[in-house]
This record gives sequence, C-alpha cells and structure tokens, in this order.
Amino acid sequence: MSKPDPLPAKRLRRTSALIPAASAAPATPITPSGKPQRHFAIIGAGMAGIACARTLVQAGHRVTVFEKSHQAGGRTATIDSPFGNFDAGAQYFTVRDPRFARAIDTVPGICKRWSANSVQVLDAAGRVAAVGLPHREAHWVASPGMQSLVTTWADPLVQAGQLITHTRVTRIEPDAVNAPGWQLRTEGAGGEQHVYAGFDAVLLAQPSVPAQALISGSGLDSPLADAMSKVAIAPCWTLMLAYPQAVRPGLTTLGPQWNAARSTHHRIAWLARESSKPGRNVVERWTVQASPAWSAEHLEDDEARVQAKLLKAFAEVTGIRAEPAHADTRRWRYAQTTHPLGKSHLWDAKAGLGACGDWCLGHRLEDAFVSGLELALAVA
Repeated sequence: MSKPDPLPAKRLRRTSALIPAASAAPATPITPSGKPQRHFAIIGAGMAGIACARTLVQAGHRVTVFEKSHQAGGRTATIDSPFGNFDAGAQYFTVRDPRFARAIDTVPGICKRWSANSVQVLDAAGRVAAVGLPHREAHWVASPGMQSLVTTWADPLVQAGQLITHTRVTRIEPDAVNAPGWQLRTEGAGGEQHVYAGFDAVLLAQPSVPAQALISGSGLDSPLADAMSKVAIAPCWTLMLAYPQAVRPGLTTLGPQWNAARSTHHRIAWLARESSKPGRNVVERWTVQASPAWSAEHLEDDEARVQAKLLKAFAEVTGIRAEPAHADTRRWRYAQTTHPLGKSHLWDAKAGLGACGDWCLGHRLEDAFVSGLELALAVA
C-alpha cells in the first residue's frame, strides 16, 4: 500500500476565527488515474472503514479516519485479561471473495486456520443434537487476536497521523470556508470539542443506526437515512470466562471436548473455547454470546445481573460448574444484521455523502470488507 499523505485534516478550534482562503490557491494534485485528489473523512475504523481508507489511499486520495474508541478494530475487538485475550466480537471469518483473499495475503502470518469440524450443534439442554458442522470452507482467525488484522492494516494510517482515535463525530456540517465541502464537529474522550474542516466527502463506516442518527441529528436531508431505516441489527451480550485451574498435569480442559458450538438454549447462541484458537495461550478461556432475542430483552439490564444469568446458562450447557477466576461482560448494541440493505454501499455523489458496513450485505466480517472496498471504488 502506498504511503498516505501525512497532511492531517485542517482543525479549527471552536474559538478560532475562520481564515479566508488565499487568492491564488495551489493546483490540486492529480491521482494516478488522472482524477483530482480529494480529501475524504471516514467515520469509523472497523473493518469497513479501514478497507475503505486503504483503497482510497492506494488510489492517491487523502483520508482522515475518526474513531471513538482507542484504536481501530470495531467488532473484531480483542479484550485482554490477566489470563489471556478474548475475541469479544467476531469469532472467526471465512474467505469467499478473491479480493479479500488478496488483501489477507498482504499480511502473511496474521491469519491462521481454526478447525471448523469441532463446531457442534447443541440442543437447549446442552446435548449434542447434530454432528459437527460440515467442513465446507475454512474458518480463520487473526493472531494473536481477531483485532490484529484490522489494526495491522490500519497501522500506516496511524503512522501518518490519519487515524484520529478517542474522537466521536457529533455533527456533519457544510464547510464554513470551502463550499461545497464538509466539516465535522467532534468530541474527545475528555469532552474537548474541535471542528475538522476541508473534506470533499464524508463516508460513514458505522452501524446503520448511529449512522442514520448522525445524518438526522446533523439536520441533513439525505436519502441515505431513509435507506438505512430499512436495515435491522440485533444486539448481543457477550460473557468472557477464564479457568486457569484447568492448566495442570493430567487436566487440559474443563467440561466438553468440543471447542465451539451453536446452541439453541434460550439464553446462549454461541460458545467458543478461546484457548483452542491458533496463536492463543493455553489457559482455559471461554467466550459466550447470548442469543439475539435474549440480548434484546435484557439490553438495559444491570451488567452484574446479565453476567450471573449467562454464567448459569453456561454451566447448564457445558457442565462446567467451577467458579471462574475471571469473568467479564460486554454489550454490543449493534452486533448481527438480521435484515441487510441488499447492496454493498450507499453513495450520494451530489452531496458527497456515503455509507458502508457489514449491514449492507449481511453480518460476516468479509461483508464489511467488501462494503468498504466497493464504496471506495465507487467514489475514487
């Protein structure tokens, strides 16, 4: 990937005066394709946002990516603990699009195959109800955690100062100096506010609900918001457990001998033994994802109550009744697309507004990559 332009977005403090443009502006750089270079603001540094940013940089454009968290990754988030890490969101990914395969080839050694023939299907009582899922395609994980793939791809943007973290975009506005461009009002982790200006287009790489809210809250009359309103995304509560007492002579695992399972238990939809994934340490660790219906019903419940209920369900499904040395929970408000947009991206060329994300095509990690890629190709 070619090195991004190191010039950051023009930042205007709320208290600063707007400086008039110079009478003789420098000539606009030309991209390798012969088009004028443009500056894109990308909101969200998950898989879709980083795929979009990488593609635009490769095409010769400038990008500035805004991320409310402390680093890139989105729903590939990897959470550390004293006993090893957990894939708190996406558990694995498949590779069906040759463009995704070529992109993965650019970071050799990051992605490793995870055996899929150990994935069981369980009934509501935790009994194996069907043989392991058919071995139709490889299941892959990033190492040392699922987040590693996105953060590795994002690193050139970080080095060039083009990924701005701990920053939430609160409003999209017409550029006060350079019409018909855009400027963004933002809020930092400590409440500090800034205005970033000088963008030719704004691309939203967020879940559809907050993306729609940002457009509407900015007072923008855009067809993007209407299209997003038809998308449905289910929430998910995730439980993470560690059992270091299982690592001793004569005992390698607790409970079942399978490493991953889909469950029909009313509380639990998915369980995975993290220590079975390649590139992880050997401490017995489990990630448990609640069912969409149960997560929606208990979305606003107290975290301790959710943790207790999911731990009880985990014991019922796995037979592991030992007290975990570590337990943590995470709530994903927008976890799994249940009704996708039906096309790879949204782009309003006249306004210079676009959107991408897995919700455009489905819920797979590859869907997010393809969406970000195809939005970038459409606007480049």
